[in-house]
Amino acid sequence: MRIDKYLKVSRIIKRRTVASDACSGGRVMINDKVAKPASPVNPGDVISIRFGEHTGHYEVLAVAETVSKDHAAEMYKVLNEDAFLSAERSKT
Repeated sequence: MRIDKYLKVSRIIKRRTVASDACSGGRVMINDKVAKPASPVNPGDVISIRFGEHTGHYEVLAVAETVSKDHAAEMYKVLNEDAFLSAERSKT
C-alpha cells in the first residue's frame, strides 16, 4: 500500500492530500529513508513524521485497504510522539 494512503486509512493523518504533501515535502520517512507519496509500506516498517518542531514515530502493525474508525489505531503502534501530535491524532 502507498504511504500516503496508509497514513489516511490508519488516521495518523486525517486527509490523503495532507499526507501526500507531507511525503512530497520530505517530512515522512520509512525506515530512516525519505518517503515519496507512492512509497510502499509493509508491516514492521517504522514511519517517522515531522510536523514543524514535532516528530512522531510509528511502527506499522497491519496494512488494510479500508478499516473502520474504531479499528484504525490497531494498524500501528506509537513508538514516540509528543503531546501535541497525540492530541492532533485523537481529534475527530
